[in-house]
Amino acid sequence: MFHKLIAPVALVAAFAAHAQQAPDALVKQISVDVLEAVKADKAIQAGDIAKITALVDAKVMPSVNFEAATRSAVGPQWRGATAEQRSKLMTEFKALLLRLYAGALTQVKDQTVEITKTLPVAGSTQVIVQSEVRGKGEPIKLDYRLDKPADAPAFKIIDVNVGGIWLVQNYRSQFATELTKGGIDGLINALAERNKAAAK
Repeated sequence: MFHKLIAPVALVAAFAAHAQQAPDALVKQISVDVLEAVKADKAIQAGDIAKITALVDAKVMPSVNFEAATRSAVGPQWRGATAEQRSKLMTEFKALLLRLYAGALTQVKDQTVEITKTLPVAGSTQVIVQSEVRGKGEPIKLDYRLDKPADAPAFKIIDVNVGGIWLVQNYRSQFATELTKGGIDGLINALAERNKAAAK
């Protein structure tokens, strides 16, 4: 069920780096860029991981604070992780999300995305952009949490909410179990094994 909920994330989980754009305009731009790229490429629609990786690296990663997202998913133990461990965690977390994108992109048909509301998060530099993926059937609601600290040149995505579930926060509860059992290295190994199994 959760996999089905997160499937639409790939439609709008990236945006081109337009530093001066408002967050709602950025999310809208993501939607157009990703939808057009998927609709134009049969290999992406078929779940080609190499093509999906290229799409994510081009459209997603420049506009996502992936370190912040991974740090949030790992929780307090991130502070005690070495630079090498942090790098491995980000690599395996990215691979995990790529598999989710692969499944999502096979479902892209004629959807469009509309921005419905932008809300500031009180007492922070964050905003939440609400949107809907519209196609046949009921629209799917998606919320994006973006942050722009005072020293940052642009807003970047740090989490996505699909069907009432914040993706990064959800992984935090899953990761906590592995961290309790085996610490940072245990989590890295668990993610690596999960990714290896999914690749078969």
